[in-house]
Formats: sequence, structure tokens, C-alpha cells
Amino acid sequence: MVTIKDIAAATGVSATTVSNVINGKAGRVSAETINKINTAIKELGYVPNMSAKSLVSRSSKVIGFVNHILTVKDSNFMEDPFLSKLIGILEYELREAGYFLMLRTVETPEEFEAFLRNWNLDGLFLTGIFNDSFFDAVKANAGKIPTVLVDSYVHHPDMCNVGLDDFGGSKMSTKYLIDKGHRKIAFATLHIKDGGVLMERFLGYKSALTEAGIKFDDSLVFECSNDTKQTMEVCKQIAAMKDVTGIVTTADFLAGNLISNFHHLGVRIPEDISIVGFDDLNICNILTPRLTTVHQDTDLKGRTAVNFMLELLEHKKPTPSEINLTTSITERESVIEITR
Repeated sequence: MVTIKDIAAATGVSATTVSNVINGKAGRVSAETINKINTAIKELGYVPNMSAKSLVSRSSKVIGFVNHILTVKDSNFMEDPFLSKLIGILEYELREAGYFLMLRTVETPEEFEAFLRNWNLDGLFLTGIFNDSFFDAVKANAGKIPTVLVDSYVHHPDMCNVGLDDFGGSKMSTKYLIDKGHRKIAFATLHIKDGGVLMERFLGYKSALTEAGIKFDDSLVFECSNDTKQTMEVCKQIAAMKDVTGIVTTADFLAGNLISNFHHLGVRIPEDISIVGFDDLNICNILTPRLTTVHQDTDLKGRTAVNFMLELLEHKKPTPSEINLTTSITERESVIEITR
């Protein structure tokens, strides 16, 4: 196995200089020397031994991202465009800081414990965690490994938490439709679980109706998956309700799925039904019509989570350790004003 000392001997420079170039700390090294070292690395086939570095420094430079869901055949959590964007931001920010991101789906507390035992992680991100037995396993490791929660309505003094005003965002989107003259407004969501993001968005929807003097009607609440066939069934049910003029959704991807299926049913958006999304992802600008949605700053959410992690890795206590980001409405073309 080729070592740093072999590279140093081949190039006539010190092992420290070679190490600095390999680790991107070559500020004081000449361009000629850097080129010579990189050439020797390629010719000799040097490969850094990350395991050895981990043993010496007691740091793996690996941060885990745990996806805790019950997996479904022929589906995976990376199909969610919001999570894909968030993970991309986390990976970029960590890479810039010299860390690696490891993704892992874990279904049970026992699998979570095994994951921590088998991998020498420096830190841990978790999203969408609920107050259940799985969180008990997470809490049992609090203080042992730096942990940052994202979009989770659970709390622990040894963990940081980056969230969003989900209640306010959904209330805002519902009020937006009400202010546009809509009164019969449906709510389309993925499966709602008590104590989570989607429950907060549902409660925000109900609150806006109440404040406007509109009676809540549970027959207008539709839980569905991102499966196109199931969403088509929801669209058929809504289309049959001739008095429904607006839909609040809990995700842009779901809103896009609804728009596509309504198109196949001959339902015009927004002339027949107006739709508001949630997240403000790139998909909003490629849908027809372009999607009006609740904007959240996903880039800021990811950067905030990484900043929390880096502070924890330096044994600092972030203040505050919990942040809820704000939302706003991004107006496009999927909502029409009703005049009576």
C-alpha cells in the first residue's frame, strides 16, 4: 500500500507538505509542488486510508442522516423532492466543512442502536421524528453523539432542532384562498400523524376556516399518497363535489400530482379549481399552470442545521438551540379570484 511517506520520497518534499496538499491545506505550497505531488499520487496509485485517519484522530468525519420511516415496496424516501433538496444542501455544506454525509433508512429502535454501534459517526441528523419508542432510543444517545433534528415536534435539551412555522404557513395558504373569494376549500395531504408537520398544517387550515366563519367539513379532508393512481381517485372525488373551488395541499409534489390528474379528468386549473402548494420547490415553475405555493427557505433550513451541527462538534451549546423559520406566499398562476 502506497503511503504519504512514499509520495514524499518520490517528490522530494516533506510528508507534512504531502499531507497538507492531500487535505486541501496547500495555501503555502507552490503551484509547481502541488502539481508534482498530485502527479505522484496518480502515478503511484495512492488512496487515503480513511479508517486509519479515523483511528488516529478519533473522528470519522462522517455525519449520519437517518430516515425513519416504514419502507414501502417499489418506493423510496428520495422520491420526495423536498427531502432530496434538503439532503443536497446538507451534503454540500458538510463537504465544504470537510465532512461526509451518510444516508441510512432505519425502521426500528433496535436497528437505530445497531447503526450507531456499527459506524463511528461524528454526528447525526434526523427528520420527522415523533414522540414514540424510536425517539426514546434517540434520547438514550443524547449527549453521546451531536444530534440535530429537522422538522420534528419533539424536544430534548441536548439536541438542536430546525423547524418551520407549519401551522402559520398552512393557515396563510388557506386564508389566501378565502381572501380570493373561495369558501368551499378542500385539504389534500399525505398521511397525517399526531404530533408532526402534517398535523400542524392541518390545524392551520382549520384555524383559517374558523377565523373566517367557515364551518369545518371533514368530508373535504383527503389523505393520499404520492401514488398517481390513488391521487386520481382523490381527484375524482373532489371533481364530483361541484361546489369545491379551492384546494390547500401540504406539499408541492402532491399539488403537482393533483394538477396532472385533474387535467386528465378535464378539470381546468385554476378556472374550475384553484390549488396552493407548500414548500416552493423548482417543480412549481415547470407545472402548467405554474404553482402558487407556501414558500419556505429550504437552503436556509439546511445551512442552519449544518451550523448547529458544526457548533455541537466543537462542543459548543448553540443559543438558541431551536429555530422555527418563517413562511410566505409565492403567487403564480394556479389560483383564480372568485367574484360573486
